[in-house]
Amino acid sequence: MNGHDAPGGSGTSVLVIGGGLAGFSTVRQLRALGHTGTLRMVDPEGLPYDRPPLSKAYLLGHTDQVGLLLADAAWCIEHDVEVVTAAVTVLRPDAGEAELTDGTVLQADVLVLATGGTARRLPIPGGALESVLELRTRSDADRLRGLLRPGMRLAVIGAGLIGAETASAAQELGADVVLIDPVDPPLVPAVGPELARRLHDMHTDRGLEVVTGVPVSITCDAGSHTITLEDGRAVTADAVLVGVGISPNTALAEAAGLETDGGVVVDDHQRTSHPRVYAIGDAARIRTGDGTLQRRAEHWESAMNTGQTAAAAIAGVDLPVHGASWFWSDRHGVHVEGVGSMTAPGTTVIREIDGAPAIAFRLDDDGYLTGCAAIDGGLAVRAARRIIDRRIRVAPDQLADPTVNLKKLAR
Repeated sequence: MNGHDAPGGSGTSVLVIGGGLAGFSTVRQLRALGHTGTLRMVDPEGLPYDRPPLSKAYLLGHTDQVGLLLADAAWCIEHDVEVVTAAVTVLRPDAGEAELTDGTVLQADVLVLATGGTARRLPIPGGALESVLELRTRSDADRLRGLLRPGMRLAVIGAGLIGAETASAAQELGADVVLIDPVDPPLVPAVGPELARRLHDMHTDRGLEVVTGVPVSITCDAGSHTITLEDGRAVTADAVLVGVGISPNTALAEAAGLETDGGVVVDDHQRTSHPRVYAIGDAARIRTGDGTLQRRAEHWESAMNTGQTAAAAIAGVDLPVHGASWFWSDRHGVHVEGVGSMTAPGTTVIREIDGAPAIAFRLDDDGYLTGCAAIDGGLAVRAARRIIDRRIRVAPDQLADPTVNLKKLAR
């Protein structure tokens, strides 16, 4: 991709811009690989912290700010990782420089962009209102938590993973929740139609109001919000939260002349179009060897994996081999996991437990598993991942049979 080799080696100085899971995984893996060079991580929020608990345990008060940390100050000192609490405003790849808001310039042999994404705003009148909430950062969660109280009415727009998790947590805290999504049911690409239907129905079973519709405007008057839908219906709420995905933070990369296309374009080593710069996590988009641009991955595990890959590339060691992509989510007391692709060409096989669809498998036309999703079936998903990664052909009737131990099929 670059045409020439990137700087690397055990003594290379590395500056990671962004302190989320991807950035932290890079510095942690570099030290694990014996890297001795200077490691610095720059983020306006300071110490790196985990994001998934924001819509679950943190929002519910089951964990605190310390519990969110991926690494505390003692870890950073022990591993000689300097954390700079600041924002980078300018990147100069040729010089290996990153300029901070106050004009300070940091230098490094290698620059790693772990800039993540920004919660997507609805492109409708009122979509940019200050009172319309999002949930991407710790401060977002703190703001939402401060509004949630028994009897208040929260409208959540977007019933994907984040929206569903937040709606579930808000109801647990006593809020009256209405969940709005244009699709019924959402999440079909992630878990298949059968599990998507069961998961979406859980909202109404738990007493949430579920509305299928497309918002066209949001207004706020004296603290009361009105969401108008395309068909003319109106939904009122004390607070509105939008969870409709993220936009990758590519502004730094674009201004620095790096190639971007719906993300910062990287190769399989996470290298950008500049030999000194790598990009990882939510903002990175891989172009494969045959020129195919893959979809950006926005899951927790992908952030960790891309950080580890970049670390290996910088250290000059063999790249790690990652298994089929995996995600998880929690709502209304159930745990959801998925692995691989549920949209690949082929057929779906359902395993029912107690008369309800519990595990969905996606098989290609040659009888190989391409994806699996499960409700409260983490062991099944782990077995399915081994089956996918090892290219084991499995019989549909065995997958459907709840008495068949999937672990045995994975051997």
